Amino acid sequence: MTDILSAMKNRRSIYGISKEAVTSDERIQEIVEQVVLHTPSAFNSQSARVMILLGEKHDQLWEFTTNILKEIVPAENFAPTQQKMDSFKAGYGTILFFEDESVIRGMQEQFKAYQDNFPIWSQQSSGMHQYLVWTLLEAEGYGASLQHYNPLIDEKIKAEWDIPENWKLIAQMPFGKPTAPAGDKEFKPLEERIKVLK
Repeated sequence: MTDILSAMKNRRSIYGISKEAVTSDERIQEIVEQVVLHTPSAFNSQSARVMILLGEKHDQLWEFTTNILKEIVPAENFAPTQQKMDSFKAGYGTILFFEDESVIRGMQEQFKAYQDNFPIWSQQSSGMHQYLVWTLLEAEGYGASLQHYNPLIDEKIKAEWDIPENWKLIAQMPFGKPTAPAGDKEFKPLEERIKVLK
């Protein structure tokens, strides 16, 4: 229990990251595989899909994203965006989180009484996958943050990496060896957030 709580407390959004390896690529893959295998999903639908981008593919993602953003952000205002893109590209890799919409539609057809809930449950399960990967990467010594440049980048990455049309991109998680600590975090009073009834 203590180890789980420590990992939860230590997980933070880390934006200063480098390409230095902290653990093996095989270990990163093992973490993602175990999360995908063991994270719960509604009716055991298992709709989560994950792609691990390392090396050149990781760099390409942030180059794609930069170029797409250049088309919509005015040039005179682009410097902060460029800085952010460079910080993500400076990392070791990126985890892409998807949900398979064909699975969700199948569950809606099979269980019509709950059809409106399956997209909501899908997002909840995706959030659990993201949180677990993030926390376990942190426990290995990596820093990560969660980004959402979808749907701007969806079509580009689907075409580039032959991603099935029914995979919906949910989030991107750049990670790398931390080069700067997380900022201070403020907590709202727990008595405003939790009720205990006996």
